[in-house]
Amino acid sequence: MHFPARLIQLRKAANYTQQTLSEAAQLHVNQIRRYEAGTAQPTLEALIRLAKALHVSLDGLVFEEGERGPDEDLRLRFEALSQLDSNERMVVKELLDGMLLKHQARRLAGAPA
Repeated sequence: MHFPARLIQLRKAANYTQQTLSEAAQLHVNQIRRYEAGTAQPTLEALIRLAKALHVSLDGLVFEEGERGPDEDLRLRFEALSQLDSNERMVVKELLDGMLLKHQARRLAGAPA
C-alpha cells in the first residue's frame, strides 16, 4: 500500500475527517487532500506532525505492518537471541557486522555477493 492509501486508512481508523486531521496535525486541509490524492509528498516535519496526530510511529505511517524488517525465518532467530547472555549476543553482533562488511566490500569491488 502506498502512502496516500495508508494515510487515508489511518485517518479513517482514527475517526478523523480531513479537516480534523489537518487541525490535529497543524497542517492546511489542502495539504491533507494533496497527500491523500498523491499529488504532493509531505516533508519530514509534516510526516512527524501526521504521525503524532494519528498516534502512530513514522514507520507505522509510511509502512504497512510487516513491510519492513526481517523475514519470518530471521525474525524467529533474532527473537531467540534475546535468550543469550550479553557476551554471546556481542559475539553474534560481531559476526553479523563482519558478514555485512564482507558483503559490502564485495559489492563495492563489483564481485558477486
